[in-house]
Amino acid sequence: MARDIICGMYVDESTAEFKVSKNGVLYYFCSQSCMLQFLEPEVELRRLRYMVAFAIATGSFIAASEFLLPALLNLHPNALLLMVLATAVQFSAGLRFYRGLIDAIKARQANMDSLIAIGTTTAWAYSTIIALQDLGVLPSLLPAPTGQHRYYFMESALIIGFILLGRTLEHRVRVRAEEAVRSLYEMHPDRATVIRDGEEVVVPAEEVQPGETVVVRPGERIPVDGVVIEGFTSVDQSSMTGESVPVEKSVGDEVITGTVNLTGLIKVRATRTGYETTFHQIIRTVQEAILSRVPLQQLADRVASVFVPVVVSVALGASLFWSLVAGMPLNFAVLVAVSVLIIACPCALGIATPAAIMIGAGRAARRGILIRSGEALELLRRVTTVAFDKTGTITLGRPEVVRVVGFNGFGEDEVLFYAASAERSSNHPIALAVLEHARRRGMNPAEPSLAVTRPGLGVEAEVMGRRVLVGSTSLVRSAVPPVGDGLVQDQIAEMQRAGMTTVVVSVDGVLAGAIGLMDSPREEAREVVAELRRRGIRTVMLTGDNEVTARAIAEIVGVDQFRASLMPEEKARIVREMREAGEVVAMVGDGINDAPALTAADVGIAIGSGTDIAKQAGSIVLLRSDLRDVVRAIDLSRVTVSKIKQNLFWAFAYNVVLIPVAAGALYPLGVLLNPVFSAVAMAMSSISVTLNSMTLYRLRL
Repeated sequence: MARDIICGMYVDESTAEFKVSKNGVLYYFCSQSCMLQFLEPEVELRRLRYMVAFAIATGSFIAASEFLLPALLNLHPNALLLMVLATAVQFSAGLRFYRGLIDAIKARQANMDSLIAIGTTTAWAYSTIIALQDLGVLPSLLPAPTGQHRYYFMESALIIGFILLGRTLEHRVRVRAEEAVRSLYEMHPDRATVIRDGEEVVVPAEEVQPGETVVVRPGERIPVDGVVIEGFTSVDQSSMTGESVPVEKSVGDEVITGTVNLTGLIKVRATRTGYETTFHQIIRTVQEAILSRVPLQQLADRVASVFVPVVVSVALGASLFWSLVAGMPLNFAVLVAVSVLIIACPCALGIATPAAIMIGAGRAARRGILIRSGEALELLRRVTTVAFDKTGTITLGRPEVVRVVGFNGFGEDEVLFYAASAERSSNHPIALAVLEHARRRGMNPAEPSLAVTRPGLGVEAEVMGRRVLVGSTSLVRSAVPPVGDGLVQDQIAEMQRAGMTTVVVSVDGVLAGAIGLMDSPREEAREVVAELRRRGIRTVMLTGDNEVTARAIAEIVGVDQFRASLMPEEKARIVREMREAGEVVAMVGDGINDAPALTAADVGIAIGSGTDIAKQAGSIVLLRSDLRDVVRAIDLSRVTVSKIKQNLFWAFAYNVVLIPVAAGALYPLGVLLNPVFSAVAMAMSSISVTLNSMTLYRLRL
């Protein structure tokens, strides 16, 4: 049976009425409402894309009609056609800005939508009146601009198009975040084998009750949280806890939903089932983190909250002054008001932030740094703490042989040869690491004539006529009592204190040596921690691995603090606590177990080699799996945000300087700003913004 990824209910595929295919995956739903809820984000995103394409294409066509056709073909634009096209953009693509304006009025607070709605409406309305005058439909109510550029339809359409482009990018990030949560369900087993009335019965996983006995065979995902009551196995918990090597489970040990049973058949008494399991707690944590995040108030909105009331007040005040006090004709007073509002229309504001972000993000993408939201880019520059996952982030995510020691006359090569030969038939991660290390050393391990796996202990094999034991000290101790003298014991203990997983090897009843394995830190990890410290940024390592291993890695890379043995929701809780203490936190991770912490952080940075859920939860993705890109992303953020602030200044500067002129401040000297000059001001501010953003091309990462 399939699972409805909206409500979590199970659906029979053979009778399901509601289903949708997306990205090659068929989704089933229990009801039409769930299906429509699933499709709603995609429908809105598709609608936004259509509106962006329509607005920008229309604005470009109007620009070509006003400037290119007269210059190249001596054809003059058709006023009626331009008016119809601009009106269609204004009241279709621009409709959401009117809604935002209404909401702002209700809240008694001006915002970005207010500025866009008032500015574009003024440009459109003035241009419509002039066009109707040119067509002879209206009498000469307003003085028309002289020269080629008579209308402001192009400005109104392109402003709407550029602003909606930014909204589209933001909405796409939200859609990806929701898809990330949904993809978690793919890890949850649909079925569970339960013992009822002495018989094994396969039932939907959600129907398992606490206290029931669940049978889990090798290769299956564990469907409940519970306690092992029979059997022994190794469990891959990396997706949930981040532990770098499989964890051995025997009677009395706890197991977690969604983890993979690797080797032996076990029976588990269910303690938490359905929506109470650790698995569903992770999903809830991710969902709550996404929903609870308050979007950073954009600098443009903060400026708009002051700028809009000032501009409207100046326009009305100037109009009333010239009409009532100075006694000028009504059309003069209207022209002044229109000039002020048009000069304040933020043409460059539509590209002030996107221009810097797109160029900065493009530069970053060439270095394998994908920045998925402007909010993340802005927050990253203010980060005070970077929290790292350990397994697969600070470390490589797989065990490697780091030390081989020989005892009782055996050399290192002999120890490695016998161990690798005995392990040839095993697919355990430790066995694979030993084999890989032997082959890198140029060895060709022998084929064992007999190999028996001892669950939880290791392997016993016959290699070239010699009896070889490879595994834990418990396995070797049972055959070679005691396990070495005091010096040997000290060497083994030293390896374990260093965070190594230690494998002991005996040959023909003689203790031959020990092999130390470790999930090694990435080469650049220590350098990155030092670079962050030089920038005044604190580093923390959060891991589900054990205390000894975590401490060893923390000391090697030099992080300021570490926390070990953490479940995914505990990582997220620690991140939230740091934020509540006033820290701006970036979380760097690669696994499903990191998803709650990635979404709980101010900025989530996902390592590209990680799982899809980590990439979707992260607002920044490092495709090259190079931790130095964390530092590069922070540096890029600081430079890009600086450019955004400069752009916002230039986006307003020309307009603000000319507002007094538009209001008639220089009229006593014979100077009155015709609305045509507003287009020049808009063009100048747009050029300044574009050129300033293009300096980011010179940024070296």
